[in-house]
Amino acid sequence: MVCWDRVVLAHDWLTGMRGGEKVLDVFCELFPHAPLYTLVYEPNSTSPQIEQGREIVCSLLDRNQWTRRKYRSCLPIFPWVVRGLRPPAADLLLSTSSCVGKAVRRPAGGLHVCYCHTPMRYIWTGFEQYALDPTVPRIQRMGLRLLRNPLRRWDLRTNKNVDHFIANSRTVAERIERIYGREATVIYPPVECDRFSGSVDQDDFYLMVTAMVPYKRVDLAIEAVRGTGRRLLIVGDGPQAAALRDSAGPEVEFLGFQPTAKVAEIMSQCRALLFPTEEDFGIVPVEAQAAGRPVIAFNVGGATETVLDARSDSGNGTGVFFAEQTPGSLREAMDWYEAHADEFDPAVARANARRFDRPRFAKEILEFLEHIR
Repeated sequence: MVCWDRVVLAHDWLTGMRGGEKVLDVFCELFPHAPLYTLVYEPNSTSPQIEQGREIVCSLLDRNQWTRRKYRSCLPIFPWVVRGLRPPAADLLLSTSSCVGKAVRRPAGGLHVCYCHTPMRYIWTGFEQYALDPTVPRIQRMGLRLLRNPLRRWDLRTNKNVDHFIANSRTVAERIERIYGREATVIYPPVECDRFSGSVDQDDFYLMVTAMVPYKRVDLAIEAVRGTGRRLLIVGDGPQAAALRDSAGPEVEFLGFQPTAKVAEIMSQCRALLFPTEEDFGIVPVEAQAAGRPVIAFNVGGATETVLDARSDSGNGTGVFFAEQTPGSLREAMDWYEAHADEFDPAVARANARRFDRPRFAKEILEFLEHIR
C-alpha cells in the first residue's frame, strides 16, 4: 500500500449515502485516520466507515440549523464558506467533488488529488434544467441566473488548487477537458456487487431508484407509463417528491427512502430498471445489472459506458437505449424490451457489473496514488 504519512479528505457535504459518498467510503477505508473536511454534516446519514472514529471538520454553514438543512440555498456564498476550511499540513489532500470539494485549500507542502464526479452541475451542464424548472423556488432560479457567470469564473480559478484530476467516467473526463482545460484519469466508481443477487420471483413492475431532483427526469418515466397499464415503483426522495406525486397516475407507486437491503430486494424482482437521466456515471444501472436485471436507459452519458445495448449486441445485451429524452422514446424502448425480454440473460448482466466492483476501485486508486508519488 502507498505510504502517505499525512492524508486529509474533503467532500462537498455529508447528508446522505449516494454515489459520491460510496466513493468517499472507500477513501475512508484506505485512510482510516484521515480528518474529513466538508460544508455540512448530518450525523448518521452516511456510513460508519465515514463517520465513526474520524475527525469531521465543517464549515460555518454547519453552525446554524437553518443553513445546515437548507445548505443548497446558500450556493451564492459557497466560494467564501469553503475557503474557510483550512486543512493542516499534509502530504495528500484527496477530495471528492461535484460542487466545491475541489476548492478546499491544498495543505501546505502536499498534493491535491480530486476525484471529480462532474464540474458543478448547477452552473455548467445542468444550468437550464435548474434555471427553468418551475418546482425550484423562483428566487433561487433568479439568483442562479445572476450568479452563474461569477460562479463559473470562481470555479475555473479553483482548478489551480488541484494537481491531479480523476474522473468517474469518460463522459466526465471529456467534460473536465472541455470546461477546465485539464486532463483527467478515468477510474470508474465502486459498486458493491455482492450486495445484489438475482431472484427467481420476478414481478411485473418497472423500477426507478433515484433522488427527486430535476435532472433525474422522474417526470419523463411517469409520463412514459401513463395509460399503458405498466406499473412503476419509485424508490427515493427529494425536493420534487410532492410535485411528482401530484402529477402521477395510478400506475405509479412512490416508496420513499428504503434501506439498502430493501432496495437490493426490490431491484432483484423488477422487470427492468428505468434510467431516463443523463448521468455522469450512474451507479444504479450497474447495481441493477448486479441483480441480474436489464436497464432501459437514455443513450447519453455514463450509462453508455456501463450498459450493453441489446439492439446492437443481441444475446449479450444488458439493456436497451432510447435516443430522445421524451416519454414517447422511452415508451418505444419499453415496447421493444417487452417483445425481447426472454432474450436477456441475468448471468451476462451480473458479469458486466463485475467490471465496476468495489475491490477493483480500491486497487486502481492505490495504483494511481503510487504512480504520482
